[in-house]
Amino acid sequence: MTDAEWAAVRPLLPVPAWLQGRGGRPEGYCHRQLLDAIRYLVAGGISWRAMPADFPDWALVYAFFRRWREHGLISEFHDRLRGKVREPEGREAEPTAGIIDAQSVRAAATVPAAARGYDGGEKVPGRKRHIVTDTRGLLLVVAVTAANIGDRDAAADLLRRLHRDITLVWADGYTGGLVGWCRDKLALTLEIVKRTDDMTGFVVLPRRWVAERTFGWLMNFRHLARDYEILPATSEAMIRWSMVTRMSRRLARPRAAGRH
Repeated sequence: MTDAEWAAVRPLLPVPAWLQGRGGRPEGYCHRQLLDAIRYLVAGGISWRAMPADFPDWALVYAFFRRWREHGLISEFHDRLRGKVREPEGREAEPTAGIIDAQSVRAAATVPAAARGYDGGEKVPGRKRHIVTDTRGLLLVVAVTAANIGDRDAAADLLRRLHRDITLVWADGYTGGLVGWCRDKLALTLEIVKRTDDMTGFVVLPRRWVAERTFGWLMNFRHLARDYEILPATSEAMIRWSMVTRMSRRLARPRAAGRH
């Protein structure tokens, strides 16, 4: 991280228990070093044991990563960052609308057979990433499943986890009873964005392109070009860390003259 990034994200970090007088042993490394190490791993696609000597020992970095994953601290940190990115754009910290989509990716040999599948539509063996983003493409919720899990099957749990302020979600191909279920159970409007019969070739469709762009952002991180993780929860954490990197860079970016 640059100094500007660190200054932007440091106040948003979860406070360790020992700093709040709730017990526990102080950490032996600065959070900046640990965050840099995880960001390096996600961006470069390296394994934990290949962590360069410039960073803390790989086992310490992994223990930090796992603790943040298991206690929900990466989700907390990620969501705080998202709110800080939205506010300078004149938006509320919590959005009221989102876009849902899914992406299938190939799985490495390290992914157990029980946690992978085959997406017949995309012809991809591996896993599937289900995401909901805000209208700017920032991640709201994510779930990683086997690739053979249908979009509609995963969508119900994903939409149930959304913040209560969300009242409208745009989708692609989530037809069937899901629209009525969202209306009756979640008081949520699920609007399907469809191609019209007169469209030929590639056409940028309203709203749907936002989530596709987010998937493009994720694929810029080499660790996410393929799924390597045994646990789907670890894959989800890696996705959040990639978005943390993108949002922290955006927060540290100098504002253009005349923009607010």
